[in-house]
Amino acid sequence: QVQLVESGGGLVQAGDSLRLSCVASGRTLSSSSMGWYRQAPGKEREFVAAIDWISRTYYAVSVEGRFTASRDNARSTKYLQMNSLEAEDTAVYYCAAAQSRYHTTRAAEYNFWGQGTQVTVSS
Repeated sequence: QVQLVESGGGLVQAGDSLRLSCVASGRTLSSSSMGWYRQAPGKEREFVAAIDWISRTYYAVSVEGRFTASRDNARSTKYLQMNSLEAEDTAVYYCAAAQSRYHTTRAAEYNFWGQGTQVTVSS
């Protein structure tokens, strides 16, 4: 079984930056595609970013150019660097792991999920 634990969320002002971390334990995920999702109050969970097994990255249009996904397989950790944060980025952010090596934007294809970390951006 895989456990994913996110950290790094918080309350920031618009224009600030945050870096989220997601530490995996239980088994190696170095060959797995990893995703980031978020869910704002009253809204459905939405895709934010994905990074595949060779670190190719994919982003939602709303975060392209502001967010950067990365991974450190030696530390079993992946990151989401979030710059130029906007009030619309306020949400609970989740990391997820898929069994596939290749990226996907479909939440149903991710097998393991973290508990989420709150990001609040004040305008």
